[in-house]
Amino acid sequence: MLMKFGAYFITQSNAILTDAAESIVNVVASSFAFYSIYLSSLPRDQNHPYGHGKVEFFSAFVEGVLIMMAGIIIIFKAVYNLFYPQEITDIIEGSYIIAFTGLINGALGFYLIQKSKKFNSLTLQADGKHLLTDMVSSFGLVIGLLLIFITQISWLDAVISILIAFYIIFNGYRLTRKSVGGLMDESDVSVVKEIISYLNKNRKSEWIDIHNLRIQRYGAEIHIDCHVTLPYYFELTKVHQQVLEIEHVINKNVTADTEFFIHADPCIPECCHYCSMPDCKVRKEPQTRTIEWSLDNVTKNQKHFEEELSHGKL
Repeated sequence: MLMKFGAYFITQSNAILTDAAESIVNVVASSFAFYSIYLSSLPRDQNHPYGHGKVEFFSAFVEGVLIMMAGIIIIFKAVYNLFYPQEITDIIEGSYIIAFTGLINGALGFYLIQKSKKFNSLTLQADGKHLLTDMVSSFGLVIGLLLIFITQISWLDAVISILIAFYIIFNGYRLTRKSVGGLMDESDVSVVKEIISYLNKNRKSEWIDIHNLRIQRYGAEIHIDCHVTLPYYFELTKVHQQVLEIEHVINKNVTADTEFFIHADPCIPECCHYCSMPDCKVRKEPQTRTIEWSLDNVTKNQKHFEEELSHGKL
């Protein structure tokens, strides 16, 4: 941030000031992110039975809002300079400084994103993407400065500043949108599909169907709810064993810490036509089809034969 402001004082470029002002957001947002990571790592307590992980969504929301505010302020400043342009000096020296800061932000951004995948941290991911955004805008700024140096058209400085500001606002909006979705427990479709694929690959005949699958993220942890239909004659210990096997299938494939709430349903005669349970002595009709578990049928709060009835397949 200090280097960018130094480049601004050398050049008096409004576009460089845009980049420098956005770096203030980097510092403020990173400070808040630092605190949110500390808070999310605290153990569960009586007041927070699901842990403190939701603060990461709030951190990303604050960062996104700050980014958009910075972009809006930058646009106002750039529009002013369109009508009252400033003389730009020492463009080459300023370009060197901005390029160097872009490399630093890019390296740090890539590092944070790699760590975010390891620790399943939205805060680290948001901060890493923010820094990558800053790197892209810095390199775009350098190209623009060189264009101004070659053409000697001073008003290009304000135009470049406005373009960078819109890019900043767009990335701030994306970050805010994702954080609000997390705070509202919006389903992460990619994670749901991943879980369903693991269940399909490790499917057992005892698992007649799985439905009402819901996934919520609490920081680095994932909370999973679902209903599993099992043969009604299973004793409680065997039901418990099947539930543990479902948990094991997911835990061995998902890197995040997971918490399960699995509700066991007894099968009924209407399930027989898609049940693959071998040597079932209470079967009312033979198996005539196999229902592939998908995002459409596993996430609904109804057994699969009910889903077929609603679509006129039975």
